[in-house]
Amino acid sequence: MNRTKMLTTMAVLTALGTLGAQMLWFPAGVAKAYPVQHAVNVVAAVSLGPVPAVTIAFMIGMLRNLLGLGSLLAFPGGMIGALFAGLSYHYTKRVGGAVTGEIIGTGLFGSLASVPIANLLMGSEAGVFAFVPSFVVSTVTGALIGWMVSVRLKQTAIVTNV
Repeated sequence: MNRTKMLTTMAVLTALGTLGAQMLWFPAGVAKAYPVQHAVNVVAAVSLGPVPAVTIAFMIGMLRNLLGLGSLLAFPGGMIGALFAGLSYHYTKRVGGAVTGEIIGTGLFGSLASVPIANLLMGSEAGVFAFVPSFVVSTVTGALIGWMVSVRLKQTAIVTNV
């Protein structure tokens, strides 16, 4: 994929993730669930790879925070999930690998990384058992949406790198 096409795709996915956070969210325990972030992570991991997927997740988290649509928890959840999804897809070459990587990366490792951030920077007393279920609900929902979109992109050959 040439550089211009990659940057354009990254910009579009960043915009979709940022706007999707405003339009589609639901309360899930102590946190809000933003499934569009996880769907974008899967699509980015499959179509662009791990480094662009993490960059997109960082940009979405940054924009959501600047616009007042998210919290600092968007960074560990989104970025760790994108990394795991990208690496899983890279090694398995299967969309299911990206979905599994997103669920493990965000649902487990992202939620665990969020505990000290919430305690130190946000003044929250919530522990691991409060974050893990919320993150898992959000990431499973979004990763399944991302799986459906990625499979469809493969079928239509819109994304040639898939």
